[in-house]
Amino acid sequence: TGEVSAAQPYTVEALAPERCHVVAVDLGIKSMTPRRLAERGVRTTVVPAGTPASEVLSLQPDGVFLSNGPGDPAAADDAVDLVRAVLDARVPLFGICFGNQMLGRALGLETFKLRFGHRGINQPVKDLTTGKVEVTAHNHGFAVDAPVGRPFDTPWGPAEVSHICLNDGVVEGLRLLDAPAFSVQYHPEAAAGPHDSAGLFDRFVDLMTAQREGR
Repeated sequence: TGEVSAAQPYTVEALAPERCHVVAVDLGIKSMTPRRLAERGVRTTVVPAGTPASEVLSLQPDGVFLSNGPGDPAAADDAVDLVRAVLDARVPLFGICFGNQMLGRALGLETFKLRFGHRGINQPVKDLTTGKVEVTAHNHGFAVDAPVGRPFDTPWGPAEVSHICLNDGVVEGLRLLDAPAFSVQYHPEAAAGPHDSAGLFDRFVDLMTAQREGR
């Protein structure tokens, strides 16, 4: 991920009245991601891959975002350690694509290489928490191995699979039930694709707001 990550931190200012400050870990981030956050009143500090958890948390973010990116998730120990530190600190966390795999591995799950990766747009994903089916954009060759249909234990309380792909049943999202963290395997920020999942950024802002207000 170091080859696709920013060399230095940078800031993307909110495009609406500022509501939250997010630290985004650049594992290969797309510029549309901080823009989607900026549209919702979020100031985003983008930090390079490998930034220590202590440095991320010293910025006192309302939330931490883990981006998409290339590579084998089993080799990304630094990012997994960062996720665990963020969960320990109970700072709201949202991950997409590679970030979903990082959350999965932090929770103690395994990842595996798909025989045929999920690529392109128009992939049907079901949100198991709402029953809604969304048309989504994908670009991943690895997936998380997790039990579907029942909660499983983690060091931060119970978690569950929140989304599945209707084409092949692959896990497409995770969430903790008693801690402020969730992730999806696909791309809600997709610019040249469906926007069905853009509301996930609203969910992240709501999670940060609720955490800050002690709800």
